[in-house]
Amino acid sequence: MSLVSHRAACTALTLLLAGSPAMADLQVAVGATSESTIALKMEVDRLVPLTSLHPRLDLRLATGLLLLSSEQQDGNAALLLSPALRWTFPGERELFVEGGIGGALFLKTRVEARNLSTAFQFEDRLAVGMPWAGGELSLALTHYSNGGIKRPNDGFETLTLGYRFPL
Repeated sequence: MSLVSHRAACTALTLLLAGSPAMADLQVAVGATSESTIALKMEVDRLVPLTSLHPRLDLRLATGLLLLSSEQQDGNAALLLSPALRWTFPGERELFVEGGIGGALFLKTRVEARNLSTAFQFEDRLAVGMPWAGGELSLALTHYSNGGIKRPNDGFETLTLGYRFPL
């Protein structure tokens, strides 16, 4: 990843964290893409209870950065907007499942051999998790695609393991 990309990513993360962190939590996740590129995701998020609809339903509002590293070429980065609905199962472990459709704005339209065609990509995400050590541990599968806005539409996936730190 170029120096300009690193600076842009650091500046965006600083702005995200500066905006009332007491009302949000920090989610950090590491994993890999379907192209074996290392992925690091950092998000600031907030859970909004939807108890008027159902006591086990929440809305997770998140924004952050996805950083992709590559040995073959410069990496890539994306600004993310990731809403998701969360269902918490009954029981003492409080296991949960999340699903949502958001958006990502990439710096470049290539990820390894994949041609994304557009900087904007939809983000489809499924995750499972549970409370752990004062925070939350989760495993997420995310698919990025331009939804056929422009061809070629060479989307890709990430599989990440994350931890949500309460702030």
